[in-house]
Amino acid sequence: MNTPPNRETTVIDLGLINYQQALDFQTERFNETLAIKNGNRNRPETEQVPTKNYLIFCEHPHVFTLGKSGDEKNLLIKKEDLPSIHATYYPINRGGDITYHGPGQVVVYPVFDLENFFTDIHRYMRTLEEAVINTLREYSIDAGRIQGLTGVWLEPINEDKARKICALGVKTSRWVTLHGLAFNVNTDLLYFDYIVPCGLADKAVTSMAKELGVIQDLNEVKNSLKNNLISLFDIKFQEIRT
Repeated sequence: MNTPPNRETTVIDLGLINYQQALDFQTERFNETLAIKNGNRNRPETEQVPTKNYLIFCEHPHVFTLGKSGDEKNLLIKKEDLPSIHATYYPINRGGDITYHGPGQVVVYPVFDLENFFTDIHRYMRTLEEAVINTLREYSIDAGRIQGLTGVWLEPINEDKARKICALGVKTSRWVTLHGLAFNVNTDLLYFDYIVPCGLADKAVTSMAKELGVIQDLNEVKNSLKNNLISLFDIKFQEIRT
């Protein structure tokens, strides 16, 4: 990359939005960034165009998504029965298996050019996890990681009690990221009974509301997570509300 790293990031909150609409929104920005990078190959050193970064927050109506390496058998409800639980289903191009998104869950889609930050996918995933871990710490919830498993877990070293509170799944192309994380805050956990979450039949799922025994202020949690992401990625940001 010949242009100086650009850590300026546009923070966007889409609110409650249909999954396909949010996917289209982030994909447009993903493709725009790739187009800039491809164009830079043919531009002289003095005419290189800096790439942009986006940090997109949203919630979704009830939806199940299956990653490209996932097994459709992990969807335990028949597709024709999904309308009865007001849910939809999408096979998509991220990594990972099946997961659930729904109201009360903070979903974050970073569309970053990692050449503006660091070119290390493992570090990128661990940094996303760290932002969630730090956010939970602010609410006196201890969280961590399980070796070999992506995401954020409570009691990760206790095999019988370990439970997942945040799932991650990403796609990258030429160091540009797509998809992101789903953080259970006030999530209706009953919807996880319709899937084998992330393909892990022996692991439970939890939320902040369940752990703390009270519904949380979603905007407050979202703001805390945003600040932790900004700090860990050393972002210079401007905020847009839709």
